[in-house]
Amino acid sequence: MLFRCLLYINGGENISIALNRIIHVTCSFKVKVTHDHPQMAQSRRQDGFAGRLRQWVEMGLDVAAFHTVQPRVHPVQPRVHPVQPRVQPEQLQGEKCYDPGDPTLRFVDTEDELDFLCEGFTSRRALMSCGHAVTPTSLTNWCRRLLDQGKSRFTCGQSGCTVEWPYTEVRKMALLTPGEREYFEKTLASNARKFILDTKFCPGCRSSLQRKKASNLRVRCSVCTATNGRSYEFCWQCLREWKGPYPRADRCENDGCCNESLKTLKNCPDIVFETVMGVTGCPSIRACPTCGSLVEHSRRKCKSIVCPRCRIKFCFVCLKLTKKCLETSDYFIHCSSGVAPRQTSIPVWGRK
Repeated sequence: MLFRCLLYINGGENISIALNRIIHVTCSFKVKVTHDHPQMAQSRRQDGFAGRLRQWVEMGLDVAAFHTVQPRVHPVQPRVHPVQPRVQPEQLQGEKCYDPGDPTLRFVDTEDELDFLCEGFTSRRALMSCGHAVTPTSLTNWCRRLLDQGKSRFTCGQSGCTVEWPYTEVRKMALLTPGEREYFEKTLASNARKFILDTKFCPGCRSSLQRKKASNLRVRCSVCTATNGRSYEFCWQCLREWKGPYPRADRCENDGCCNESLKTLKNCPDIVFETVMGVTGCPSIRACPTCGSLVEHSRRKCKSIVCPRCRIKFCFVCLKLTKKCLETSDYFIHCSSGVAPRQTSIPVWGRK
């Protein structure tokens, strides 16, 4: 609009009318002088904008070359709301401490006998049923370690003490939080299932059965036998009616019947140890020679490994118990008896 008025001035329109238009326009726009003329600067200090503009036109100055119209712009700053991280209930809780006024606890002024890392927990010490002093946090840490090792029972960690604590005692003395109780109970159940005798459902009548011989896949169901008037046997592995000769520990004659564990042992790649010298052709997965659980070596450290199920330590290379292997060998060299071949059967755990 301002430039249009300036064109009217240059075209000879009545100056007063044009000036009134310009003044009206500048009420809502900011006029910025980008090039300073000496005569403009002097008049700018003496008169207001309307007077200065009239003087510049009378002086014959080309005001269109010195003015640009800029609307007033007020940038909008976005409001930023910082995100507060969510804190889990366990993070809000510091070290767990016993209530000094709890009459059911036996407090003692001795050291924390489960603080194996010397963390120096500040809670008062209380006696467990075995007579050893603990704090809630040290007891929680020890029992969690047992669960992570696959244990399904809580036993004292002191050397020579074999007392087993019931879960109810651990839950009370460790002051377990709701989240800790959920983890402990789920892990206890999972670990316990690994030690329960083999139990499956008959594919014919769905009754629960246990194998009498872990080395024989052929199992006879007495319920189906009585119902059908003939002997009914099924395969423990594929859960179909038995076909083929017996006894067998690998498979029956049904199509697709196979032992997935044996299949893994057969097809797993060889391992390359990082620190054990002179070992080649050793499978990367072994069946524990004690309980038959499949274990895999990390390739680091020595050649011995502890089975997470039965807790027996054996040599991953020759499959002998570690104590027997070390009689003629060492932790970081090849075994005197060489590398044990790939296993073609799963050892049966002779649990008492």
